[in-house]
This record gives sequence, structure tokens and C-alpha cells, in this order.
Amino acid sequence: MSAAPRPPVRIVLADDEQMVRTALRVILEAEPDLEVVGEAASGAEAVPLIRSLAPDVVLMDVRMPEIDGIRATEQITATMADPPRIVVVTTFENDAYVYEALRAGAAGFLLKRADPDELVGAVRLVARGDSLLFPAAVRALAVGHAPGAPAAPAPWVARLTDREADVLRLMATGLSNHEMSRQLGVGPQTVKTHVAAVLSKTGSRDRTQAVIAAYEGGFIMRKS
Repeated sequence: MSAAPRPPVRIVLADDEQMVRTALRVILEAEPDLEVVGEAASGAEAVPLIRSLAPDVVLMDVRMPEIDGIRATEQITATMADPPRIVVVTTFENDAYVYEALRAGAAGFLLKRADPDELVGAVRLVARGDSLLFPAAVRALAVGHAPGAPAAPAPWVARLTDREADVLRLMATGLSNHEMSRQLGVGPQTVKTHVAAVLSKTGSRDRTQAVIAAYEGGFIMRKS
């Protein structure tokens, strides 16, 4: 018996320009595995709509009236038990925007000039739980934009085991689970277990947020 087909990835579009939303809808709905289930013209509209529809992925414009995309992302990730994966979209290639979006809980960042294949690929990528930015790129952003070292490390730092601390340091260098497995001399499943513990203790949804937490929580000190 063949496996039942997977339901399409459900997407909400949040952008204050109708033409942009229409263009995104046309591109996405040309794909049989993607479905646009809702649209919002502002962050204030997007937040309750996303809570109501519970989509898999949100394409969120950065600059919108009332509530911008970064603040809307913060509200969604802070108030939903199982928030969608959010991709922040903008016309501006600005590292500060990227970092603020990731801090707010976004799974990635996409420029509006991205071609249709990049857009579709980004949606599929985050829908399966991956980030649009490699940890090494997040590390570079954190070095440039994280605030200075806190007066004292975050409470979660003391709760890490020695091996979990090793894993977090290696995550911050951009190593994959298999690379960490080879470096630490343990099996991939053991590394996966440690990564899950690190995410839980740092309060992170994914590896990207864990790397940010490592810098902002005083676990990794920035070099001036």
C-alpha cells in the first residue's frame, strides 16, 4: 500500500503591498505542495490571522504599518504554543535587520528580489525545520550585532553539562551533527540528543537561536 500524500505546506503572506502579495501567491500556488491560506496587509492584521489559521510558514515583510514584521514575529513566537516558521522578507539587505529578525524568532531572511526558485526553495526548507542561514553566518552576525557581554552569564549556562557546553561551542562554529560526532568521538544520535538538550536549556527553537543565545547569554565572549 502506498503512503498517503503529504498535505500541502500552508502559508500566510504578510505584506502591506497588494501587488507583492499577489505576486507571491501566484508563484507559491503554482507548486502542488504549497498553499496560501491567508493574507495580511499589516503586522497588526497578521498576528491574529496567524494565531487563527496556524499556518506552517509565514512570509513576513519587515516594514509594515502599525506593527512591523520583526515585532509581529516576536508576538507570534512568544504567544503561540507551536508557532509557524517565519521567513522575514524585505527589499533592504541590512545585517541589523537580519539579526533582529533572527532574535525575534524568524527561521530565516529573504530579499524581495529573490527569484521564484529561491522563494519556493526557502519555503520548503523552513517548512521541514531547517534555517535559511548556516550557523557560521549567524555567528558572524552575532559577533557584529550582539550586545556586549552581560554582567553575569545567563542562568541556563550553569545548567549545561560539560558535553552540552562542548556541543554548543561547536554549533557556534557552524559544525553539523555529523562533524560534531567525529570531533567529539561519539555517535550521531548522541550528538542529536545533546543538541536537543541545548535547545531546551537555552529556550531556543533551533540551532540559529541557540547560537544567538550563546553570545547574548555570555556563554561565548565576543572578540573586540
